[in-house]
Amino acid sequence: MESAGFPWLTALIVLPLVGAAVLWLLPAPAARAYARQIAVGFSLVELAGAVVVALSFDTGAAATHQFSEVHSWIPAIGVSYAVGVDGVGLLLVLLSVVLTPLVLLAAWREHGGGGPVESDRLRNYLALILVLETFMVAVFAARDVFFFYVLFEAMLIPVYFLIGSFGGLQRRYAAVKFLIFSLAGGLVMLVAVIALYLNGPGGTDGFLIDKLVGIHLPVTTERLMFGAFFFAFAIKAPMWPVHTWLPDAAENAPAGTSTLLVGVLDKVGTFGMLTLCLPLFPNASRWAAPAIIVLAIISILYGALLAIGQKDLMRLIAYTSVSHFGFIVLGIFAFTSVSVQGASFYMFNHGLSTGALFLVAGFLIARRGSAQIADFGGLQKVVPVLAGTFLVAGLSALSLPGLSTFVSEFLVLVGTFSRSGPAAVVAVTGVVLAALYVLLTYQRIFTGPVNGELTRMPDLSAREKWVVGPLIALLLVLGFYPAPALDLVRAPASTTIKQVGIADITPGPANAAAARTDEGSTK
Repeated sequence: MESAGFPWLTALIVLPLVGAAVLWLLPAPAARAYARQIAVGFSLVELAGAVVVALSFDTGAAATHQFSEVHSWIPAIGVSYAVGVDGVGLLLVLLSVVLTPLVLLAAWREHGGGGPVESDRLRNYLALILVLETFMVAVFAARDVFFFYVLFEAMLIPVYFLIGSFGGLQRRYAAVKFLIFSLAGGLVMLVAVIALYLNGPGGTDGFLIDKLVGIHLPVTTERLMFGAFFFAFAIKAPMWPVHTWLPDAAENAPAGTSTLLVGVLDKVGTFGMLTLCLPLFPNASRWAAPAIIVLAIISILYGALLAIGQKDLMRLIAYTSVSHFGFIVLGIFAFTSVSVQGASFYMFNHGLSTGALFLVAGFLIARRGSAQIADFGGLQKVVPVLAGTFLVAGLSALSLPGLSTFVSEFLVLVGTFSRSGPAAVVAVTGVVLAALYVLLTYQRIFTGPVNGELTRMPDLSAREKWVVGPLIALLLVLGFYPAPALDLVRAPASTTIKQVGIADITPGPANAAAARTDEGSTK
């Protein structure tokens, strides 16, 4: 329902834009002196506002969209400005506002200098990060399909410039490749967005998701529209075989950009599968689920195997994410409330884990001047704190018990096993491969004899500890006490299963057998 109180979500969407405008309007001397403080200040105020929203959120009604606002935007074509968050949306908004100030703080000494050119470069970088934060918060709160599509495409702009202007040697190639892949998916999705409106109830608010859920669609039409949405989301996620833009982007983007790109933006793909594909196209979702589960398993294994063989640290982390997104998609399309809970929590945990890995890797690369794993060695003796944070972040990537990633991956596997035992068993292989790519990488970088050139490498500074410390703390706290996050995703998961129209099951041999019988009868 429409909120009559303070428009909290709109405030959270507008505030980073105001921060970006302030940065761009700063005179050059002020930009050199205060740009970083202003950017971090706005991001911290944003974080405080999101905490207020989280504390005011009714977890007992986590399946409903709260703090809702609906305003007519383009009534001639049925477009509304509509926002609201359920438990899953709130969790991803929190992920966005947690990572943004850490990324800004991590780049405190980057992109700046004494001259006017460098001050312009600095303000542009910080402002683009804040613009990106606006789009991240807005897309997870959007409740109008067309508004969601606009945000889905608009967020490409700041990412393109963040990669193309501030990245490595192949930054322009990586930025263009990212843009082409994303635009291709978006254009296919646009056709389906228009078709969805034409097949819906229409009117001045005809794109509202709540009005489109449950409409009857011809079988072929529904399958084609589902395919268009899923294709766009699979590119964004990214899934095999439309993932190839990601390693190039991660290798050439600044560490902070990779953190937001993989830690948050790629969640738009899996978030869209969960909150648009399933409720809007339930019959087509059931029809396509077996093929998508196969693709998810291929992503798990393919991403893990390629990560093991990588020589570039950033590309390695990118391929681990291809594997992890396979787990998320597997949990979504296993169609049990347990697996969907796990997938929803996995999206948040992956952002924390991968964000920590990218940021720590960025600190390593800045010190060494190289991302090649072979250029490191023996650093555990030189930088023990940096080594320890990398190890914890790496262990979270392999879902070690005691870290929050273990909880979400366990829920995905248990929930999937209830629906499809063979799929879950094969997916477990990805856990074993994760141990290989994490531990082998740690061994190559931090153990053995010290490379003579690295003996004077400085350990993490106080500022850098404040960057990675909160992520490590969240991984540990939610590993031992995941209830606050699980309370947000439990009810939305049950609602999603009901919308898909398939019988839910509780993990257990008897229930799994009954579910498979029921599934066969519904086909």
